[in-house]
Amino acid sequence: MTTTDPFAGGTRRVAVVTGGSRGIGRAVSRRLADDGLAVVVNYVGDDAAAAETVGAITASGGQAVAVRADVADETAVAALFDRAETEYGGVDVVVNCAARLALSPIAELDLDVLDRLHRTNIRGAFVVAQQAARRLRAGGALVGFSTSVVGTQFPGYGAYVASKGAVEAITLILARELRGRDVTVNAVAPGPTATELFLDGKTEEQVEALAKAPPLERLGSPEDIADVVAFLAGPRGRWVNGQVLRANGGLV
Repeated sequence: MTTTDPFAGGTRRVAVVTGGSRGIGRAVSRRLADDGLAVVVNYVGDDAAAAETVGAITASGGQAVAVRADVADETAVAALFDRAETEYGGVDVVVNCAARLALSPIAELDLDVLDRLHRTNIRGAFVVAQQAARRLRAGGALVGFSTSVVGTQFPGYGAYVASKGAVEAITLILARELRGRDVTVNAVAPGPTATELFLDGKTEEQVEALAKAPPLERLGSPEDIADVVAFLAGPRGRWVNGQVLRANGGLV
C-alpha cells in the first residue's frame, strides 16, 4: 500500500488556533508558525491583540490571518474553518486554547458565571472538535486543553475543573471515532503557567506558593506549553493518540 507523507515537502500545513491571540494561544500560534505552518489566529474580542499576534508572525516571515469567532457559536466556527480552507487550502492542525476561568467555592458560585464558563469551555470545545473531526486532513492533529487541576483538585476550581474534565472525557472517544483517518486527538493539561488569565486575582504570595509547588520550582511559561503542542501536532508526535499530557513540571 502506498501512502503520501503529509509532512514531506510541498504544501504548507495549516493550523487553526482558537484563543490564539493571547497567553498560551499566542505562544502556540507563534510556535506553529515558526515550524512552518500557516496559522489562522482565532479570537473573540480583542482586535488589537489579534493584530499584534499576526503581525509578530508575519514579521518573522510566517503566514497568519486573524479571524473573530465565538467558539460556542457553531455557525461562527464553521465560518472560521471555511476561512482557513479558502485562505490556505485546508486544515491540518486544530488547537483549542479558547477558555474562561472563574474561581469560587462551589457553594458561592454565581450560576450565571457557571453557564458562561461552561458555554465556552464545554460547548466551545465540542463545537471546535466537531469541525476538526469533519475537516482535518490525513496526517492531522486536534489538540485540546485541559488543566492539571483535574488532578490536584485545588479548592475554588470546581467549575473550571468540571469543564476541563469534559475535555478529557471526549479526547479518547474522538480519537477512536476517527479510526482510519490518520488523525490524532490529544489534550494538554498545563500546570501553573504565567499568563494573564492565571495571574489575574492572585496575590504575590499565592503565585509564589504555586511556583514552588512543582519539583522544578517555577511557573511554566506559555512557550513551555507551546513546545508540547508543537510536538503533538508534528511528525514526532504521531504515535501519541487519545492521551492527556500533563505539562506541569512534576506537579501532583
